[in-house]
Amino acid sequence: MRMTDLIETKKAGQALTEGEIRWMIRGYTDGDIPDYQMAAMAMAICWRGMDGDETAVLTDAMLHSGDTVDLSAFGPLTVDKHSTGGVGDKTTLIVAPVVASLGGRLAKMSGRGLGHTGGTIDKLESIPGFRTELSAEEFLRVVEEVGVAVIGQTGNLCPADKKLYALRDVTGTVGSLPLIASSIMSKKLAAGAKSIVLDVKIGSGAFMKTEAEGRRLAETMVALGRGHGRNTAALLTNMDVPLGHAVGNALEVREAAELLQGKGDSDLKTLCVALSATLLSLCHGWSREEAEARVLDCIASGAAFETLCRWAEAQGGDSSVLRDLSLLPQAAHVRPIYADRSGWITHMDAKQIGEASVVLGAGRVKKGDPIDHAAGIVLAKKTGDAVSTGDVLAWLHTNQPDALDAAGQQVLSALTVGEEQPAPQTLIYGIVR
Repeated sequence: MRMTDLIETKKAGQALTEGEIRWMIRGYTDGDIPDYQMAAMAMAICWRGMDGDETAVLTDAMLHSGDTVDLSAFGPLTVDKHSTGGVGDKTTLIVAPVVASLGGRLAKMSGRGLGHTGGTIDKLESIPGFRTELSAEEFLRVVEEVGVAVIGQTGNLCPADKKLYALRDVTGTVGSLPLIASSIMSKKLAAGAKSIVLDVKIGSGAFMKTEAEGRRLAETMVALGRGHGRNTAALLTNMDVPLGHAVGNALEVREAAELLQGKGDSDLKTLCVALSATLLSLCHGWSREEAEARVLDCIASGAAFETLCRWAEAQGGDSSVLRDLSLLPQAAHVRPIYADRSGWITHMDAKQIGEASVVLGAGRVKKGDPIDHAAGIVLAKKTGDAVSTGDVLAWLHTNQPDALDAAGQQVLSALTVGEEQPAPQTLIYGIVR
């Protein structure tokens, strides 16, 4: 069997066999298939797609490319969540301590930034000392003690996806339904949780641009989860507008901590409550109404914030930066962006906002690039807000002053200002169970 033959097969729009897919994933994991050939295959899949059987086999092959986590000791309480990628999406930093405070056991593997979207691992590493690489024993101990642990993909857990995930980031092959579905679900299944909730982003800042595309991805992933015996649900959510006001790493940690202390953006809170309630309904059997009421009480009482601090400490982090947010990484250069006309913000290109944060240093341009944890954008105005000439639209944070002009122009070009107030945005389009 030759990789060039498989690439030609997929270029021609033909389906790969189970044996071919498993051979390819095994060879890529072992290093026998080089990055450039796998990049060609990823591009062919982007153009030609994969059918349901191919996607299921690809997911299973990546799932079994390394170790899996046995969470059976925690019974039916183990939960996991995943977002398909957005701009300003810091929901894990909020949902995880909420669910853990209410008896769930959230054991999660997350990724780093991918394209214009941020990564939970990069955000957590904004907390000084926070360790995202734990042994299997440490991972289970933290779940037992705190109720939540989040780690990056180790060399033994889904190593095939770890390699392919980084490759897709720098080869323009991120936005493919079968590659997204298999990447996400191989990690979710390997992490061993009984219940999984997926946040499928839709809009200009997401990989799925339309509700129809998002629903197809959600249905694919829910089917993959159910096929492996997991309780699985997916929320379809809006990513035409960045989630919350902060886009970056330390900036998003700040916003998450503030929300758990009773402050923050109402849309961000609404979505986090919905995600948390869905997870708790799956693992506890609570009604939707009871789950939401318990989540709101957990945030209001401060219990979730205290769990966030204990979680950070359990993974080696300095929780004092969560109690005093001025201790988080700070950018040396902060510049306001001003409105040059009056009106209403009628649209935001969330992808351009995310790309501007990458220019400032908050994301990666090529594989292996370092992240500036202090860099990013804080939005002062969003879709639906009224603006007057001279109002601050956003604040740019960076340690690279030469990047400010380009990032500022990109933020301005991402905003459309009109004369009429737009209709309210829909935050949650629906749910797939």
